[in-house]
Amino acid sequence: MNDIRGPETVDPTRCPLCSGPNACAMETQRRTGQAQPPCWCTRVTFDPATLARVPPAAKDRACICARCAAPAYP
Repeated sequence: MNDIRGPETVDPTRCPLCSGPNACAMETQRRTGQAQPPCWCTRVTFDPATLARVPPAAKDRACICARCAAPAYP
């Protein structure tokens, strides 16, 4: 059966798991054109189970927030 719904809207500034702000420095730089320090997410390892919860439409389009990633912090 074909899905007749349109593509889901993904807000790259919101966490795809909780819809809270994700504080993505890379997205802020893209939107503003202003250089940003390295994003917090580049310094953590995400748990595969957490990554698996990201909806397919949001994969590689919106970052998980620090709160949802917290179990993944070493």
